[in-house]
Amino acid sequence: MIDLHCHLLPGIDDGSANMATSLKLANEAVDNGVTYALLTPHHMNGMYINHKDDVIRMSAEFQQQLKLHNIPLTVFPGQEVRINGDLLTAVDQDDILFADESGRYLMLEFPDDDVPTYTDDMIYQLQTRGIIPVIVHPERNTKIMRHPDLIYDLLQKGCLSQITASSYIGTFGDKVEQFCRQLIEAGQGYVFSSDAHNLPGRKYEMKEAFAKLRQEFGAEMVDEYNENAKAIINGDPVVQHRLSFIKEKRRRFFGFF
Repeated sequence: MIDLHCHLLPGIDDGSANMATSLKLANEAVDNGVTYALLTPHHMNGMYINHKDDVIRMSAEFQQQLKLHNIPLTVFPGQEVRINGDLLTAVDQDDILFADESGRYLMLEFPDDDVPTYTDDMIYQLQTRGIIPVIVHPERNTKIMRHPDLIYDLLQKGCLSQITASSYIGTFGDKVEQFCRQLIEAGQGYVFSSDAHNLPGRKYEMKEAFAKLRQEFGAEMVDEYNENAKAIINGDPVVQHRLSFIKEKRRRFFGFF
């Protein structure tokens, strides 16, 4: 199993605070069946800056600690990159890490409650550079939840999406869980990742998520999500889904007419 999104590097964002916690999370990953993990500290999100060279160095140091503690987890350097006005400059200056060594897949984050108005142009500019954005945890973006056509349109343009395993099993509440199921049913999900932090409710729940996916959608869907994760980290093509719409929820107004 491959985890494309986790915050295991110690002391550089809101994930693990120290090496002891990082090793604890790594053991949780292994217990969940994860054998490979892309380390994705926050980058350019208004609070954290984690430059490419620093993440590469810290990932190598963490891999050495995993070996010393006999934890069978192979890690790779990455970033969870917030969409922002300086992103293209960072790409052009080679300060961005991708999910794969060939620079094809970018783990792209939106603000929790917004999809910026310049998103379409930014996606186009990234794609002209040969980059495929993987939209991380769209199921927890409140604007996308209200207007699901936003993620539909991005996927139609060639983006991919990453659903957080914990979201699907209900850790973030019933509404997020239900929206996850709708995304999967509509072909708008491509991979599960943990998005593990050292925070309450932000642990490894990959095993439970895949068991639920198998129960609700079948073994073929489980295989597809695992193969997509493998393709992304290897820089290989991912087959685009045939998508269907999710109906936007309308507010109900009560009164006399």
